[in-house]
Amino acid sequence: MVEALSVLVLTGTGLVAGVLFAVAVSVMPALIAMTPERYVSTHILLGKRYDRIMPFIVTGSTAVDVGLAIRASGGPRALFAAAALCMAGVAVVSQTRNVPINRTVKRTRPEDLGPGWRDPRPAWRDWHLVRTCLAVAGCALTAAAVVLT
Repeated sequence: MVEALSVLVLTGTGLVAGVLFAVAVSVMPALIAMTPERYVSTHILLGKRYDRIMPFIVTGSTAVDVGLAIRASGGPRALFAAAALCMAGVAVVSQTRNVPINRTVKRTRPEDLGPGWRDPRPAWRDWHLVRTCLAVAGCALTAAAVVLT
């Protein structure tokens, strides 16, 4: 059972870290380079699938890390617990920072953008980098805990 959960949590944390990293290094620079109108249209298209699946994967990975921390002892326990905290941080940053920005952008019509439009891209990027670092740390800590178990 521990082996199956280890594979599951490594897959989950790896997916989260990988997706967030890919967005940080490829998608976000492209979005920043776009005109505001094109950015709004593209942002709306990009978020349709992630908004449904990512919270499930992040929450599931956090829960499995917590479960493995409870079951483990010594160094692996601390590593699984730290990984769970990192993944919980991903969830908190996502839900309190990035998701509200996403919702605002989804309500924006590209044709309504004017000179007073407040560009959300810098704030979204900054919070995205925070959650990406947390996800990469969570994945690395999980991997270290699995290796030492």
